Amino acid sequence: MHFYASQTQASAALRSVLLILHGHPRDANRSFNAALDAARRAGRLDDTLVIAPLYQVASDQAQRCSTPGTPLAEAGDALWSCSSWLAGQNSQAGPDRPAINAIAALDALVAHIHARWPSVQRITLAGFSAGGQMLQRSIGFAKEPPGGVSLRYVVADPGTWLYFDPLRPQPQIGGADADWAQCSDGACQFRMRLPEQASCSGYNDWKYGTQALPAYLAATAAQARERYRQADITYLEGALDNHAGKGTSYGALDKSCAAMLQGPFRRQRGEAYAAYAAQVLQPPRPQRLYTVPGCAHDVACVLPSDAARSVLFGPRP
Repeated sequence: MHFYASQTQASAALRSVLLILHGHPRDANRSFNAALDAARRAGRLDDTLVIAPLYQVASDQAQRCSTPGTPLAEAGDALWSCSSWLAGQNSQAGPDRPAINAIAALDALVAHIHARWPSVQRITLAGFSAGGQMLQRSIGFAKEPPGGVSLRYVVADPGTWLYFDPLRPQPQIGGADADWAQCSDGACQFRMRLPEQASCSGYNDWKYGTQALPAYLAATAAQARERYRQADITYLEGALDNHAGKGTSYGALDKSCAAMLQGPFRRQRGEAYAAYAAQVLQPPRPQRLYTVPGCAHDVACVLPSDAARSVLFGPRP
C-alpha cells in the first residue's frame, strides 16, 4: 500500500501525523496537497507529518475511479474495486497478494507510521467524501493504536454514515416534524425514530447499520458501538454541500433507500448524524460538527479552511 508523505526521514521534531483518506476518484495526490496546504497555513509543518495513502485498484478498472497523476498499480499491491475499499471490504486475493480488508490495511499503516517515525505521539486520521465514509465506518472496528500513540478522527463530508442503532433522523422545526427541504441552511433539529422497515428493507444492514456485519470485521456490533462512543471524533461539513447543484458532486451521492433515510444531501446527513451521536450514543467527550463556510464538496476548500485547521491540528502535543 503506497502513500504520499511530506517527509521520509525520522526526526525527533515530528510529534503529530495528519493522515488524509482520499475520495472516490482516489485523488490521493489532491488530498495530500490539500492537507499539506492546511499544515502550512497552520504553521505545523515543523512538527506534523502529512500522509495520504492510496487504495489501489487494478489498472483495467482504474479509469472509472482515478484522478490524473494517480499512480497505477504495481505487482504485489493490495487491490480493491472502485467501491469495495470505502465499504471496508477485502482486497482481491492473488498468488502474491493475500486478501486484507480496507480497515485492517489502515491499521497496518498506523503501525508502520509508529515504527518508521517513532517520535510521533498523535495521529489524526481525516477522511473526505468517500474517504470520510470509510474512515467513519472503520472507527469502531479499528485496532488499538501502538503504545504511546493517541488517535483522533476527523470525518468530512461523507456521503453516508454507519449508524449503531436502528433509529434514523426525523427533522423538526420548533418541536414539530418538518420536511428535509426546510433543512438546507442548518435550520432543523432532529429527533430519532424507527422508520417503517417494510418501505426500506435492509436499511440497517452494513454499511448503513450494524446488522449483517461481514465476518472479516474484528468486533461485534456492541463492541464497535462502544469503541465509537469512546473515540475522539470531530465532524466537518461544507456549508454549501446541501443541494443538487454545481460543486456538490451530487451525481456520485448514494441515493439508495437506506441512504435517503439519512437525509437528502451530505450536509443534512452530517447534521443529522451529529444529532444522533449526541442524543443516542451520548459519548463521554462531545463529537462536535463544524460547518465550513463557502465550501461545497471540495477537499481543497474544506481542509485548509480556518474552520477546519483548528480541528485537524489542535494544540501541539
